[in-house]
Amino acid sequence: MRKIALFVIITLTASCNSATAQKQNKKSMKKVLFVLTSHDKLGDTGEKTGYWTEEFAAPYYELADKGVQIDIATPLGGKPPVDPKSDDPSAATEDTKRLDKDTEVLAKLKNTKKLSAVNQADYDAVFYPGGHGPLWDLATDQTSSALIEAFYTHNKPVAFVCHSPAVLKNVKINGEFLVKGKNVTGFSNTEEAAVGLTDVVPFLLEDALQANGATYSKTEDWHPYAVEDGLLITGQNPASSKLVAEKLLQQLNAKK
Repeated sequence: MRKIALFVIITLTASCNSATAQKQNKKSMKKVLFVLTSHDKLGDTGEKTGYWTEEFAAPYYELADKGVQIDIATPLGGKPPVDPKSDDPSAATEDTKRLDKDTEVLAKLKNTKKLSAVNQADYDAVFYPGGHGPLWDLATDQTSSALIEAFYTHNKPVAFVCHSPAVLKNVKINGEFLVKGKNVTGFSNTEEAAVGLTDVVPFLLEDALQANGATYSKTEDWHPYAVEDGLLITGQNPASSKLVAEKLLQQLNAKK
């Protein structure tokens, strides 16, 4: 009888310890919100745009492979548009090829959360992949601006790559543009000219950042380059996507 009682006590203790460990592990696991565009029209060209696949896939796997939980949101919810040029075989990378076969992540992309329904309190950081789409919707989206402000004022990292720093255009902290006096980068004027869209986009990102008081810098066109200024992390182009994610991961790991 005593043996049975002892066995029950040991079993219950082990079960409780396991449950406690799982709760602690879940609590310590970092969670990041990815925000993608819902815009699919490339100005008046008649062509399509959206988010750039590499700028989603590379950071997603860089973070997810390190145990970071990721949710995806868009202004309209549901499936976000993909820039068709980013799905061209010439733009393929190991990460985009992995995404093509990843049924779990593809399912998440088909059913993104609506941006207005998310709360920064549920996440440790926010990351915005680029593509030309954000220039038209997220750059002027008040919900997006308020969300970034909430992350920043709650001492949480905010990360952007390529065209997505455009979403900072109207973001203010205590009445001043968030980027004012900050070191930043983003898709350069020379890169925009190289893709022939200088006169198509609603504004040039490099110019907009500088107009809001940012200290803009860049490297050679299409080369990896990321700038970290406190909680603000920005990358220049698609090749910078993983570098931005690495810097974001470092900040997440530094926070206990």
